Amino acid sequence: MVVDLDFKKEDINRIIEMAWEDRTPFEAIEYQFGLKENGVRKIMRSNLKRGSFELWRKRVKGRKTKHRSTSPATRFKSADQK
Repeated sequence: MVVDLDFKKEDINRIIEMAWEDRTPFEAIEYQFGLKENGVRKIMRSNLKRGSFELWRKRVKGRKTKHRSTSPATRFKSADQK
């Protein structure tokens, strides 16, 4: 696994986990880690196998729930979340 210099391995794993979740918007990743969508894409590309990355991109491209500004629903946010 390739780890970016700015993040701990645990942070990289959490970013990848959040990126795979359908209902976690990129804005939540940005809020928690200060990483915009392009940064998430770079982390995914450098830490996933090519096929897994392509599957993820196909899955999230244009998905309304991954972009809070286009998402129709508001979600519950635990007090434990940043």
